[in-house]
This record gives sequence, structure tokens and C-alpha cells, in this order.
Amino acid sequence: MSGVTKVKDIDVRGMQHCETTALGVLLRHEGLDLSEPMLFGLGSGLSFIYWDSKSMRFPFLGGRVKPFELTRNLTAALGLELLVQETTSARKAWQNVAAPIDAGQPVGLQLDSYHLDYFSTKVHFGGHIVAMYGYDEQDAHLVDTAPQGGAVSTSLANLARARAERGPMTAKHRSFTITAPSSLTSPQDRIIPAIKACADAFLNPPIANLGHRGIEKTAKQVPKWLQHSAHPDEDLPRAAVLMERAGTGGALFRNLYRDFLAECAQLIDSSHLRTGHSLYGEAATLWTQVAALIASAGESGDPDHLVQAGSILHDLSRIERDAMQALSRL
Repeated sequence: MSGVTKVKDIDVRGMQHCETTALGVLLRHEGLDLSEPMLFGLGSGLSFIYWDSKSMRFPFLGGRVKPFELTRNLTAALGLELLVQETTSARKAWQNVAAPIDAGQPVGLQLDSYHLDYFSTKVHFGGHIVAMYGYDEQDAHLVDTAPQGGAVSTSLANLARARAERGPMTAKHRSFTITAPSSLTSPQDRIIPAIKACADAFLNPPIANLGHRGIEKTAKQVPKWLQHSAHPDEDLPRAAVLMERAGTGGALFRNLYRDFLAECAQLIDSSHLRTGHSLYGEAATLWTQVAALIASAGESGDPDHLVQAGSILHDLSRIERDAMQALSRL
């Protein structure tokens, strides 16, 4: 390697969420410029999971489908060619990334954000996704979310560590490219199927930890969270930060889905769509209140905040179920 190898004409806009940020970079390079809410919604990205296991210090609330599912959904919906490569060999993993970049195509990577030089919070998260558009002898040139800096770089050694990490949500040195066919499916034609697929999954979860049932379960569990934790002053405020600021776009991805539905309502005249949008506007506000109450409970040790959060979550389960029922009628 001599000098810098970079894909030309890359739009390095960082967005709120990691996977939609990477998708935005790869799709703009193929001539398709969609808003972040539209990327998230066409990928049927909204979900809910309450995750608690013996190996975890504290429960986790997730607001989206599992890592990389959004990418698979979006590329399938739009008829894009998604080429995914995985390997256990670090040498092959590097070739899988360098070859497309050398040929002028940016690459998406799934890795553990813990090892990235620029990452402000050192937590293991194996489902993090970035776009890579260049490298030199020392560093890889990446696009991450706006809060992480947008166009950033990390040492090649740390990139290799991030890609090789094993554990929850990791993938084996996963890299991917997206190629658009000469005749592209109109994104507008895919809106209704994407919304209905998302609503169907949310309304009919296979287990009680997911979808509207998961929110109802959370409503029952949250009031016990002060007893659940040995360090509630750390664990509860951290849970609140993850809901509001850890690449969720705020309100556990509900702001993004509300804005997606608003964009759709400008394109499609439907009372069901307007109902869904109005209810997700309400839900987004309430999720931000829940996060604030969880943080306050951790800081003050006052269980009343968690009782109130539980009550709002009970309402949220109903509001989101009603929203998804309306949207499933599209």
C-alpha cells in the first residue's frame, strides 16, 4: 500500500443511526438519495425487544430489528444487489474490503464499536455498522453517525480487532457492497409493503419479549428495576442514554418511524397512514418521557419514577398496537 486509496465522490453525511448512515453512503454512491427515515422505514426497521438474561448485568430495551436485517429488507424491497462476505480469516477479510474500494466502490462493515479509535463511549457492541471508503498505510477512512463524527478514521490494527471480535450480535468479519440495477424499483412503490411487513411482525411476535407484547412486559418489569441492579445510579441512567442517544434518533427509534410515516403521508393519501403517523407522534413523545423517568429513578433512588414509567409503557403498548393495526390495513 502506498499513499491513500479512496473511492471518489463519496458523500460522507453522517446520520443518527449507524446502519442507515452506512446504507445512505452506499446508496448515494449508486445514485439513490433517500432520507434517513425513508431508509429506516423501507427497511421495516422498527421493532421492540425486552432482553434480559443471566449473563447480562442489566436488561436491554431495543427498538429496532436485529443488526443487518434492515439492510437485507431494504435491498430486497428496492431490488438492489447485496453482496455479503463473511470469513474467519483476517487476511481474507481485508481482501474482501480492499478489492471493492480499489475498484471504486464503498463497502459496509459490521464490527464491534469498542475498538474504534474515535468512538466516544467504550462499550462492546458487535452489531455496529459503518461504511468504509478508503485506506492508507496506517488508517481506514470510514463514515459513522453524525454524533460519532461523520467522516472519521481508525487505525487498520484497531479496525482488524473490531472486525474479529466475537460475542453477542457479532458477525464473522462481515462486509457488504450494494449495486443498483439499471432499472430501479421506485421507492414509493415499496412503501406500503414495507409498512405492512413491519406492522405484521410487531402485532404477531413469536415470543412475549417482542413487539407490543414486549412493551407490555417491560411495563411490568420496569417498576422493579431499582431492586434488579446492584448499581442503579449507573445502570438506569445508562439505559436511558441508550434509549435516547445511542444511535436511535431519540425515543428508541420512534422519532425516525414517525418521520418516515410523515414523509409517506405526503406521497400517499390514506387515513390509515395519517392515523399511524399521529399515534407514532404520540408514542415518540412518551418514550422520551419514559427515558427521562428511568434516568431520574437511577439518580434519585425514588421508585415512584419507575412506577410512572411503567404506567406510560402500559399506554405505549396500546398506542403502538393501535398504530400498527391501522397501518396493517393499508
